Amino acid sequence: MKNKFWNWVRDSDGAERTLYLNGPIAEETWWGDEVTPKLFKDELLAGSGNITVWINSPGGDVFAAAQIYNMIMDYPGHVTVKIDGIAASAASVIAMAGSTVQMSPVSMLMVHNPATIAIGDSEEMLRAKALLDEVKESIINAYALKTGLSRAKLSHLMDAESWMNANKAVELGFADSIMFTGEPQDTSPGLIFSRAAVTNSLLSKLPRQPPRPKPKENQEQPTHTIESLEKRLYLIQP
Repeated sequence: MKNKFWNWVRDSDGAERTLYLNGPIAEETWWGDEVTPKLFKDELLAGSGNITVWINSPGGDVFAAAQIYNMIMDYPGHVTVKIDGIAASAASVIAMAGSTVQMSPVSMLMVHNPATIAIGDSEEMLRAKALLDEVKESIINAYALKTGLSRAKLSHLMDAESWMNANKAVELGFADSIMFTGEPQDTSPGLIFSRAAVTNSLLSKLPRQPPRPKPKENQEQPTHTIESLEKRLYLIQP
């Protein structure tokens, strides 16, 4: 049986707990290593005091992530979130619940639009789109509460599938500080990778078909009579 995604480590005095949260986020567990709301709740409420949550997750079920986000937000103690690898997609939503969010200098954070699979007629497709639009707005609620960025700015970041290193995440407010860097905090601008921006950049570099030259006004256009075409046809007959 595989190890569970969580691992509580208590300090020597038992005053603070550390949770290492690794793996995909799901409503139910299939392989024994998924992050599920039920397992998370059982462990979270098994003790008290301040906690540190290390996150390394590619994301997963947005509704399961929303439950875990709410549990952390409602927890009475101070919660320090530390991103040591990746907090992508739904995992980035969980990270926003931390009282303070720290990122490793080699970690990444990614935000993008929610996605789903829908089968059915045009009405079913419209209902799926409406659901995704509402889910996106709920995700923006968490990002806006943490970062203070406008909803339009956050929406554009999600549209572009934006990947942020630690510096950029701190610059935009998704994180509060960078681990292991000491003081003062490095405030140099970070870099952001946008899938949409890369795609548009590549498309702009593709060679375009040159426009056809317009015929000169006085240039005579070739004309073909039926007789001349019959003569040419006669020449190619065996």
